[in-house]
This record gives sequence, structure tokens and C-alpha cells, in this order.
Amino acid sequence: MADLQRFSYFANFISTRFEAQRVYDIAGGMGKLNVELTSLGHQVVTFDKRHKHLPVPYAQREFTLLEPCEADMVVGMHPDGATQVIIEYAAHHHLPFAVVPCCSDNSMSYKQWMRFLAQKASELGFREVGEDALPMRGRARVLFGRF
Repeated sequence: MADLQRFSYFANFISTRFEAQRVYDIAGGMGKLNVELTSLGHQVVTFDKRHKHLPVPYAQREFTLLEPCEADMVVGMHPDGATQVIIEYAAHHHLPFAVVPCCSDNSMSYKQWMRFLAQKASELGFREVGEDALPMRGRARVLFGRF
């Protein structure tokens, strides 16, 4: 089971490492990361197709590359099939990103998937692509990129 503090850990990582006021939280489920980021002073919109969610700014739809950009950063905590879209969207709009992948959407092992995502970010022009770990159980690796 994943650590129940994962949203707090990831929000603190984002808040201390990036100067981003407006954040898009992609495939954000109920909006728990939104709550944590908002408590740290960020303006957040969560994108997900869920019908049940917390009372936070929420776009109940699939996030695509065509989404108008009103953010300073794009993030995803275990965003499953949206992981690559987060990186591609961030590259297209020259925004930083941070994702905590939980599984690949193409049957790669976790380590291969992380290498693939880092390579993709580099190919898309991110000057800095890095990896770090959150202090939690479960899939805790953060992949991030900046221009």
C-alpha cells in the first residue's frame, strides 16, 4: 500500500524546488495533491475524469496537449497513462514538470520506464532532467525537468 502522506511529500517537493504559482495537477484523482499544494500557497487545477472529488478547482475531463496553458508548472502523482502527456505538454509550453510514475503504460519494467521518460524529456529539450526520491513507501521516485 502506498504511503498516506505521499501527497504532502510531493507537494513539499514541488513547493521547495520550483517557483511555480499556478500548477496543473494531471490525473489527480480526488484532488488530494491540489489540497496540499493549495495549503502551501499555490493555485491549482486538477484534471481528471472522476465524478467524485474534493471541493477544489477541478476540470472533469481528460487532459490533452490541446489544453490552453494557464499554468507555471505541470505535475502528476501516479498519473498512469497521463505521464508522457505531462512531459510533452510541459515541453510544448516550456514549463517545468514533476511526475511520480507508478507504472508504465507500455509494459516496460519500472526502471526501464523511468529511463525512457528521462530520455524523452531530454529529447524534448529540457535543459535539466533529474530524479529524486520522496520519503515514502511504494513508488517514490520523482522525475522532473526544467528549461
